[in-house]
Amino acid sequence: MSSTVDRSEILPLTPEIERATAERYARVAHVIPAVEWTLAAPYIVEIDRLKCERNAVILAHHYQSPAIYHGIADYVGDSLGLALEAAKTDADVIVMCGVHFMAETAKLVNPEKIVLSPDLEAGCSLAESITGRDVRLLRERYPNTPVVSYVNTSAEVKAESDICCTSANAVRVVESLGVSRVLFLPDKYLADYVASQTKVEIIAWHGACEVHERFTPDQIREFREENPGSVVLAHPECPPDVLAEADYVGSTSGMITWIGKQRPSRVILVTECSMSANIAGAHPNVEFLRPCILCPHMQRITLPKVRTALERLAPEVVVPAEIAVRARRSVERMLDLEKVPT
Repeated sequence: MSSTVDRSEILPLTPEIERATAERYARVAHVIPAVEWTLAAPYIVEIDRLKCERNAVILAHHYQSPAIYHGIADYVGDSLGLALEAAKTDADVIVMCGVHFMAETAKLVNPEKIVLSPDLEAGCSLAESITGRDVRLLRERYPNTPVVSYVNTSAEVKAESDICCTSANAVRVVESLGVSRVLFLPDKYLADYVASQTKVEIIAWHGACEVHERFTPDQIREFREENPGSVVLAHPECPPDVLAEADYVGSTSGMITWIGKQRPSRVILVTECSMSANIAGAHPNVEFLRPCILCPHMQRITLPKVRTALERLAPEVVVPAEIAVRARRSVERMLDLEKVPT
C-alpha cells in the first residue's frame, strides 16, 4: 500500500465523501488505484476543511505521492517554483509537503507566517552533507570567491552563502555574479553539469543526492534496449556518465516543460519516480517507464500527517533570527534574479 495513508488510523469513506472527491479522482484514476483513493479520500476532504479554517495553502514538490500531489496541493513545483509561490502567497499558514530545507526556505521568505512541515524528520542527504562551519572553512581557503549554494541546503548554510540556486537556474545564477570562479555546493554532480555549461571555474563540494547518485549508465542502456524508441530525460544531480546516456538533461521543471512541448510517446525519467506518476496525470498519451528509486524522505510526508499538522498548527518550522536574516538575503538574491528577463 502507498505510504500516503497510515493504516493506524483509517477514516471511513462515506457517500458524501465519494461525491465530494469524485470529480478530482476522475482526473487521476489512471494514476491512483481505486483502493488507494478509497483510503485517501476521507483525509482529502478533512484537509480541505482545515485549509479553509486556517487560511492555509499547501505546497507540494513533484516527488510527493500522487494522492498528495493531485489530492490536496494548491501549488506543485520544483524547489524554485515552490520558493516563488511561498514568496507571494497571502495565506496565513503554509504547509510544505516536501523535505525540511524546502519548509525552511518558505519560512525565510515568509518570516511572519506559520510554516508547517508535516514531518520534521523529512531530511535530505544533500542538505546534511555540509554545515555552516564547512562553508566558513571554504571561504578561508578560497578568499574573495563567491559561494553559490543549491537550495538543497540548511538555512545555516544559506546564511554563509552569497546566493542560492536551483537546478533550474544554476548556470544563470553562476554567470550572474560576473566572476571567473565560484564555490558551488553541495552537489558535486550538479556542479559538474554547471561546469560543462559555463566558462566560470567551479570549485565543488562533494555531496550527492542519495536517489540520483544510484542510477548507472548500464541501467539506462538496459532500459533503452528493453524499450526501443524511448526518450531518456535525466536530472543533473545524476552522475556524468548517466547524463551522457540521456537525450535531455534538465531540472524537474525543465523535464516537465520538455515533455509538454515534445510530447514523446514513451519516456524514461531518470529521477525520483513519484514524479512520473504525478506528471502522467497531465500527459495520458505518454507512456512513462520508471527506473524507479523513491526518496525515503519525501515519502515521510503523508495525508494523516498533513491533517494533524493543520489541526495542531505543528510541527512549526522556526529559523533563528540571526541565521534567518543572512539566509533570507541569499534566497532573495536568487528570487530577484528570476524577475530579470533572460
